[in-house]
Amino acid sequence: MKTHFKMLRLPAVLRQMRPVSRALAPHLTRAYAKDVKFGADARALMLQGVDLLADAVAVTMGPKGRTVIIEQSWGSPKVTKDGVTVAKSIDLKDKYKNIGAKLVQDVANNTNEEAGDGTTTATVLARSIAKEGFEKISKGANPVEIRRGRSVSCHCHHSVLICVRLSAKLC
Repeated sequence: MKTHFKMLRLPAVLRQMRPVSRALAPHLTRAYAKDVKFGADARALMLQGVDLLADAVAVTMGPKGRTVIIEQSWGSPKVTKDGVTVAKSIDLKDKYKNIGAKLVQDVANNTNEEAGDGTTTATVLARSIAKEGFEKISKGANPVEIRRGRSVSCHCHHSVLICVRLSAKLC
């Protein structure tokens, strides 16, 4: 008796098995592409996230700043007037708004690590820089040139601060 073997290509076999594997183990199936947005819509959503976070943090600014009550998953709510604590506690459901909020959270965290204070001011300044930058980009400005200009202005400001400190030591 002669037996005939059918040769199967592996991709074809896997394609046939895919519906079965999804039914048996849906959590093991591969997630495909990420959701990607471009242009003014994406910038507007990111800016909304920046505004939401900055508004929550801005109320803590200055000596007359108000306290913020933060709900925690365990224990009692946290009452604070610290801008970086408020910023860290914010997590938005919308992905694009959350991206904008995370950018400003990074500003607050970096300010806290470098200076230990001024996180609320840094957050408010970051919102202002983001708003102006997005506005200029929507009017046709080159984003790379905007970043370069911001970087140059930061270096100039840093140089002026060094000169002021040196002159204060000399006097």
